[in-house]
Amino acid sequence: MTRPRHFAEPALPLFTAADDTAQPLPSYIRDHRSRLRDRFDSGGAAAVPDYELLELLLFRSIPRRDVKPLARCLIDRFGDLGRILSATPAQLCAVDGIGPATAQDLKIVEAAAHRIARARVIGRPVVSSWQALLDYCHTTMTHRGTEQFRVLFLDTRNILIADEEQARGTVDHVPVYPREIVKRALELNAKAIILVHNHPSGDPTPSDADIAMTAQVARACAALDLVLHDHLIIGQNAELSFRAAGHL
Repeated sequence: MTRPRHFAEPALPLFTAADDTAQPLPSYIRDHRSRLRDRFDSGGAAAVPDYELLELLLFRSIPRRDVKPLARCLIDRFGDLGRILSATPAQLCAVDGIGPATAQDLKIVEAAAHRIARARVIGRPVVSSWQALLDYCHTTMTHRGTEQFRVLFLDTRNILIADEEQARGTVDHVPVYPREIVKRALELNAKAIILVHNHPSGDPTPSDADIAMTAQVARACAALDLVLHDHLIIGQNAELSFRAAGHL
């Protein structure tokens, strides 16, 4: 008697990461990972330096290989965890040991960090959440290798209703078009704006071009009864406010 055929999906391998190998994990690496996880569980992120936090992330992508040398290599190449997460997939994959799957995992972590920071400011009054706004700007812009220009659009109650990237540029220049900024503000029915851009050099000191561009935007805003609250330049460890510095 012939048995009926049963159709089923084939069993999946235990580990499917494209960047992993099939080698069993030695006991000393398992012990290291266990100690690192325990330390993170008991002390949180403050209990581990950047390269070990990076190891914790890489454990998931590369579960059967020692990732400590890779974590140190990434720190040496890019400088810190923020710059690693901000690197492009191509830049990440140029590091020996990083493949497309691991690069994507790191970019997902970056996207999650941006979403969390953005959720703390969007739809909230800027005045009462100013530090959260600065934190968001630093999270999304500090580690970029080229200049990015963003505009934050506010309503009549100074609640942030939109945050939009207007332009990207080179390491020391980004093109800005005042007419496009005010046009977009009118489309969103915004009543005020805040300009934000980063300095990849890390120094938030405004250039003469930054000051001249801000003056052009201020004139365009004044002509349409639109308030320019501030222009923030995001540096490595600090930011500069045009209003606080007397440029507005």
